[in-house]
Amino acid sequence: QVFTFNRVEIRVQPSVKVKNGDPMSIICHADISKNTDFQLKHNFTIFKDGKLVFMTVSDKEDARYEIPVAKSSDTGDYECTVKADGKLGFSNSIYVWVAGMTKPILTADKREVLEGEVVKLRCELPEEVPPLVFFFRKIKTNSAPKEKRVPEQNQNFSEVEYYVEEGDNILQFDCFGKRQVRSGWESSQHSNKTLVTVKGKYVYLSIYLYVYMYSLAEPFIKPTLITKPSSNVTEGDQIEFECSTVVAQIRDIEIIFQKNRTILNSVRDKKFLKYSTLATQEDSGEYLCKVEQGAVSKTTKLNVFVSELFPKPTLSASMTKLDESKDLILSCSINGFRRANFSIVRKSSSGDILLKSSRVLAIKVNVNDTGSYTCKAEVKGIVKESKPVRINVYAPVSKPTLSVVNGSPEVVLGKPLQLICHSVMGTPPITFTFYKGDEIKKNVTNDTYATFLDEDIGLNDNGGYKCDARNNHSSGVKTSNILNVTVIVPIRDASLGSVPYGEVEVGSDTAFLCSVKEGSWPIDFKFFKKTDHEVLLHEVREYSDRTIWHKKTMKRRDTGTYYCMASNRASVNVRSRPITISVILAAWQKGVIAAFVLTAMAGAGAVALWWFLRKKKK
Repeated sequence: QVFTFNRVEIRVQPSVKVKNGDPMSIICHADISKNTDFQLKHNFTIFKDGKLVFMTVSDKEDARYEIPVAKSSDTGDYECTVKADGKLGFSNSIYVWVAGMTKPILTADKREVLEGEVVKLRCELPEEVPPLVFFFRKIKTNSAPKEKRVPEQNQNFSEVEYYVEEGDNILQFDCFGKRQVRSGWESSQHSNKTLVTVKGKYVYLSIYLYVYMYSLAEPFIKPTLITKPSSNVTEGDQIEFECSTVVAQIRDIEIIFQKNRTILNSVRDKKFLKYSTLATQEDSGEYLCKVEQGAVSKTTKLNVFVSELFPKPTLSASMTKLDESKDLILSCSINGFRRANFSIVRKSSSGDILLKSSRVLAIKVNVNDTGSYTCKAEVKGIVKESKPVRINVYAPVSKPTLSVVNGSPEVVLGKPLQLICHSVMGTPPITFTFYKGDEIKKNVTNDTYATFLDEDIGLNDNGGYKCDARNNHSSGVKTSNILNVTVIVPIRDASLGSVPYGEVEVGSDTAFLCSVKEGSWPIDFKFFKKTDHEVLLHEVREYSDRTIWHKKTMKRRDTGTYYCMASNRASVNVRSRPITISVILAAWQKGVIAAFVLTAMAGAGAVALWWFLRKKKK
């Protein structure tokens, strides 16, 4: 039983773009050729984005993964594999897009709130699979909606909190979701709108005037933010920030000092905050002092500019691509500035490796020196680093070896031939070039080997394959030995004849001739006689397209149907049409039998005459 995978393919019904909620089917099909009609078990496996989603075993050449209700989470790259009797076939990948998302559901923990309180919202996208991005909107009358964006990597819902601000009256909230697809972002519908009412605030008058005044006054004033020595400094200078406020009640007061979104310092239950640092260029920008008490928040902003003390250094290399054992010179410099402490380092995943505390580094390289290099310069405690320089060191490629993947330098006519070109040594990437005769068939860039599939095998393709290997080493191209491949022509049209033909006398000899029209030598010939089961009578290997088998002394039991079978290294058995041989009596055997019959008849006639004469005489 011989079979082979022609191809494995995957397809989608009704199409690769499906509407959310519609049914769809992922179909894996194996196209298999067999030498005879026999049953074969197929193990089908379907993957989505590299993860197993469906498995089945069937004697059919198709498997269907049914999805009754397609969801957006079913979007992805699908591929399948088919395994049968130790052989494995792979399909290409197909991208399926389930368009549309489910409508989100929005809920709020409160429907009535006071100013300064918090409303907690929950937005859920049922049946969707993360990662997702949620957008919450706070909608006020006569003002633009305020939107919050919340990415969620591990869940299909998100929760946010909104503070009820002064002046809020009747609020509406809604939400929607987005997910990323290959063509960009896909958005859901907006959720239901949730209405939240803000209750009025009541101020209770006290008989004490200061209580009344406190109820109406601000809890604290807008903070003051200053810098020392000034807001314009130079790298390496010490800069100090001071943030302060005046409060009516110190309890629960919090001062937060931040740059952009990064919190640099904070204090609680205090009216004063300090923060100092050694100024660098990265410290230029907008600083913010924020004072918070409950739901009330006030801020003050200040811009700081830090002048550059010296520019970033520049690392230059004598060469960036060079052969092993060559000399490499790395040099570090600062434009218009020389008084600095220089060091040259090599980057690594575990941290920087200091090579030399100097402006210049000279080394003789080997392949292990491949990597990224930078230089650092330090002045007044300020350290700056150059852009990395990539150095690639190459070892020469070794002479490649070219061989057939299955090991045997033979190929059956009409079948593909897979070759592998391999270089044991050489710094990747290596470019391999395959030749058939003097014609370039394929160029492949890989690490140590490359393969080439020749699907156009002709009768005269008995050799002439070779491959080249080269990398960026100056030694150039290395060429493999020429690989001679033998093309095996399968057997075609076997026929059987005999001498004599048809009828053979008992005791005589018969010559059986089995021949083929086409086929590579040697050829294995086998002679069979048909009975209740096949009987092998004779087999022989010939370096010819025919063979003769002499069968001695034919007997009556040798009567029957004969055929021959021929095969070669193409592993295809070709059977001839059957012939019928009848073994009959020889001429002298027929004469003896006739004489015996005539003698018997004469004797019987003489006895009958004697009996008749005797009766007449009486």
